[in-house]
Amino acid sequence: MTTQPAIERQSNQQVPEDAGSADALHAPLLDSLLLVARLEGKISTATTVTAGLPLDEGGRLTPDLFIRAANRAGLAALLVERDVAEIPRDVLPAVLIFGEHDSAVLVDIEPAAGYGVLMSPATGLREQRPLATLREGFSGHVFYLRPMQEFDARTPKIYQAPGEHWFWGVLKSSWHLYRDVLLASFFINLFVLAQPLFVMNVYDRVVPNGAIETLWALAIGVMLVYLFDLGLKILRGYMVELAAKRSDVMLSATLFERMLGIRMQHRPVSVGAFVNRLHEFDGVRNFITSSTLLTLIDLPFLVLFLLLMAYIGGWLVVVPVATIPLALLIAYRAQKRLRPMVMNVMQGSARKSANLVESMVGIETIKTLTAESRAQRIWEQAVGYVSQWGLDSRMVSSSALLTVNFLQQLAGVAIVIWGVYLITDQSLTLGGLIASVILGGRALAPLGQLAALLTSYDHAEAALKSLDEVMELPVERPHGERFLQDHEFRGGVQFQSVEFTYPGQARPALAGASLRINPGEKVGIIGRVGSGKSTVLRLILGLYQPQRGSVLCDGFDLKQLDPSSLRRAMGYVSQDVTLFYGSVRENIALGLTGVGDPEIVAAADRAGILEHINSHPEGLSMTVGERGETLSGGQRQALGLARMFLRDPPILLLDEPTSAMDQGGEARIKQVLAEFARDKTLILTTHKMGMLDLVDRILVMDRGRVVADGPKAEVLAALRAGQIRGTA
Repeated sequence: MTTQPAIERQSNQQVPEDAGSADALHAPLLDSLLLVARLEGKISTATTVTAGLPLDEGGRLTPDLFIRAANRAGLAALLVERDVAEIPRDVLPAVLIFGEHDSAVLVDIEPAAGYGVLMSPATGLREQRPLATLREGFSGHVFYLRPMQEFDARTPKIYQAPGEHWFWGVLKSSWHLYRDVLLASFFINLFVLAQPLFVMNVYDRVVPNGAIETLWALAIGVMLVYLFDLGLKILRGYMVELAAKRSDVMLSATLFERMLGIRMQHRPVSVGAFVNRLHEFDGVRNFITSSTLLTLIDLPFLVLFLLLMAYIGGWLVVVPVATIPLALLIAYRAQKRLRPMVMNVMQGSARKSANLVESMVGIETIKTLTAESRAQRIWEQAVGYVSQWGLDSRMVSSSALLTVNFLQQLAGVAIVIWGVYLITDQSLTLGGLIASVILGGRALAPLGQLAALLTSYDHAEAALKSLDEVMELPVERPHGERFLQDHEFRGGVQFQSVEFTYPGQARPALAGASLRINPGEKVGIIGRVGSGKSTVLRLILGLYQPQRGSVLCDGFDLKQLDPSSLRRAMGYVSQDVTLFYGSVRENIALGLTGVGDPEIVAAADRAGILEHINSHPEGLSMTVGERGETLSGGQRQALGLARMFLRDPPILLLDEPTSAMDQGGEARIKQVLAEFARDKTLILTTHKMGMLDLVDRILVMDRGRVVADGPKAEVLAALRAGQIRGTA
């Protein structure tokens, strides 16, 4: 009990042993993580650590996602099973798991004294609790956390440990499963020896001597071996599939997270071709995790079978030894021929997928322009190209496999013929010949599988390289990047000589654009089509980064701000609002969690879409179809505005928000926006002069430059007088 005062000095509040439970200090996992990050000097926000993670329906962080969130906060996390009293002080602070969603932060512990100290994420106060109290509701699992090692520019890269490869690193994490698979395979291949030894002894000893008792003893023994063999094969198959499932989940999550995080200027040109790349992942996973693994594990045991065959059959082992290199040579030459064919198949498949997606997305345009013939011609050309190269590759592959199988059959015949001569010379017994045939067949069995793997290797290699290219694309949140945290957005925006060109375009969308918008200002941006108005809004959102110059928000370069935090502070309504398959409720609350129907109804009412929703029998549960195809353009824009009203951000970015609405709907939206944007920054792009009633200042753009900037009345007067170019 002499150590108890050490705890008391760290506690802000002492609680008697019978003070009750620690429910007051329980907190969601996310709050506990942020508290530990703060204690470790890694300041983060909820948006930063959870952006893009598949939170549960209530928007809560789950234990399964805790490690990924901790990594984003700059912390390494490890989940262990421990009793509270067994947690060492050296690993504190740690996060205790209570139930499914509750947790507590343990900052100190004295098992000898029987007390632990919890810290409240809400108040920062520490309370001493008896260990018996802490065990109430404790799941027995705890997260250990520590700051991740970071290297700066002073550390040569040669001394830095290389990061884990996105694919091989995941497979490596399942090493314990593959270790068990290897152990099971060792015994499975040993059990294979039981059959030839059983047959040899029956023919050489049991049959000549009529030893029936020995026969049954051998039979019972070999059946027991077969029984264990069956159990091990089932167990090995389960472990292989379990490792494959684990890898599939982790790798698929990594690929999709990277896809969502790619910077817009580096996104693939064709969605269909990109989707085809992701489909190729299935082939890579299957090649690595199932048949390949078992074949490679069984391959070394080929030497064991050959050695036993040499011991039993003598020179008969020459037959499989001569057959093996010949079969490998056939498979290798087939692989060389397949390499260009596989590349053509993959390129053709990417083109076919691109045409399919593009045609389905634009099916309405194809029908209205009666362009079905062109679409059909392009599709059939792509299918014919893929089919032809696919046929050639399958013929080469199947020819190699059939040839290898033919060699295996010839080897079996050769062993029998040679064995008969050896029996005639009395240098081999009948049982030895049969055992040699069995062992020879078992030694040559992996050759067919190995030939199949060699012929499919190029496809897996090309697919993996293609996915590597995707994983190497720049992302919005590079690993190790630390953004400005807890920034309160006020709405100031500044462009400093910004130059920006869209990928694949020769002409810049912005050419040295400079502007400054103060917090709370109401600014309209006008100009001809293609003058750069929408590009300005996309750069403010951080969707793209300028090639030259800087975009600042509240005086901070956007590169310093977390993209999710930035966009949560902005309400963006594009001129072509994108909806997703699902209900109206889901589309309005997209990206938000814990939003109730009253808030959604209020937002829909503000946007002027509530009457249409109420007139439908399903109400908020009404399905809008893919891309909102069951709604008109004006209704889609209204839903986009409802999203913005629900978020209530301090910065409003409106890109032709009423271009598809009638005059009555536009007038109503103008009135609602004037009230909603009263204390917010408003940036509006429009071709409608009536919408300029919402702004006090106008920017005129032409060919990516700001050619006029001033109070609304002065700029409009100059436009009417023809003193400003760029709006005709």
